[in-house]
Amino acid sequence: MTTGKAGIFQLGDVKLQCGVTYRGMQLSYKAFGQLDATKSNAIVFPTSYQAKHTDIQHMVGPGRALDPARWFIVILDQFGNGLSSSPSNAEPPLDKDRFPRITVYDNVMAQRRLMVELFGVDRLHAAVGWSMGAQQSYHWAALFPDAVPRVAAICGSARTAPHNVVFLEGVKAALTTDPAWRGGWFDGVPERGLRAVARIYAGWALSQTWYREERWRGLGYASLEDCLIHDWEANWLRRDAANALCQLAAWKHADISANELYNGDLAAALRAIKARVLLMPGDHDLYFQVADNQAEMQHLRNAELVPIPSVWGHRAGNPTAANPEDRAFVDAALKRLLES
Repeated sequence: MTTGKAGIFQLGDVKLQCGVTYRGMQLSYKAFGQLDATKSNAIVFPTSYQAKHTDIQHMVGPGRALDPARWFIVILDQFGNGLSSSPSNAEPPLDKDRFPRITVYDNVMAQRRLMVELFGVDRLHAAVGWSMGAQQSYHWAALFPDAVPRVAAICGSARTAPHNVVFLEGVKAALTTDPAWRGGWFDGVPERGLRAVARIYAGWALSQTWYREERWRGLGYASLEDCLIHDWEANWLRRDAANALCQLAAWKHADISANELYNGDLAAALRAIKARVLLMPGDHDLYFQVADNQAEMQHLRNAELVPIPSVWGHRAGNPTAANPEDRAFVDAALKRLLES
């Protein structure tokens, strides 16, 4: 088991895209492996929605694409996950409804500072991410085109699609209709809202085929309801609802061109990317469709589209040991990119 080394990077006073200055902002991370003498083997691996580094570090290990014996892999905890600066650990005057709106841009600018100031890495070997992590990796390539030669965007897109926004609005509605919601913050744990979100998520994160084939049986569940309770509800009941809303807003507005560099011109932002880009959508993914990445391909200089053939839907891009076929597929494509 690869353990890695976790830490907290002190960012100091950070002016966010929303115009608020966050004083004493913190960025959590976990690093695996060692930097080589030329500091040319660094890979950033940002976290996905509501994930901590402990939730995605299973993708790092000996013999895997993200092998710490070869690469220096830094998992970066995005803001709002409870480890980096988040609603759940904010102090007055930025607690509760005063917590500022965070963007993917804010995350990546802070991550860039961590890599340069803490590790002395000015140029990455690659930026790799799944889901919201893919959105962050895409931002890395657009914001720092000379510093990112390779990008793997696994089940993610350069801009959140309208249908994806509809899903997120459903999650937001489920949380904010709970009695614990006080029009700007939660007064207690919104248990009913979290259970509702869990069931919404269950219908989106995995495909219709996955449920029709009763794949939940392979995970040890006795029934569909058993799966919904012990997999989905149990997972969401350990989450912080305010953190979930914070990251939901970042996901909803994610756009590599939503900054002063590109002023909303998505095509220009895509054309500016110099990296070799690996786009790996799941062919059954309900969040980030293959068509989203196909539309981006026409503007990218050097991109490869490798859909994951899997009934696991969105989860195909973050396969655990319970899904060895997708794990092998993702690892093989990622290895080809990293070794190119």
